[in-house]
Amino acid sequence: QVQLVESGGGSVQAGGSLRLSCTASGYTFSSVCMAWFRQAPGKAREGVAAQSTGGASSYYADSVKGRFTMSRDNAKNTVYLQMAGLKPEDTAMYYCTTRLVFFCDANWYDSTRYNHWGQGTQVTVSS
Repeated sequence: QVQLVESGGGSVQAGGSLRLSCTASGYTFSSVCMAWFRQAPGKAREGVAAQSTGGASSYYADSVKGRFTMSRDNAKNTVYLQMAGLKPEDTAMYYCTTRLVFFCDANWYDSTRYNHWGQGTQVTVSS
């Protein structure tokens, strides 16, 4: 059974940093596309970042490029989202997800393509 558990959310002031973690179980973590999405109240879920097997390719939303970095530690079955230069508009529930395929593709930002989701971790950025 696939399980994804996020952690690391919290409240920070604008310009601050946070690192989110997502620990996975129930499948071969090192061999799949992993992604982070977020959803603010009243808004659709949006893709933040995605990374293919072994970090072969990474994708980022334009709104976070240069500020967020996705990485993975296969030994710990964990994927991270390092967030810097946080802005109030980054406030959202952040979710970890996987498609259980080797590579993410150009449509990585489409939430309907993902099969498994964590419960989310809240990030709140105050101005």
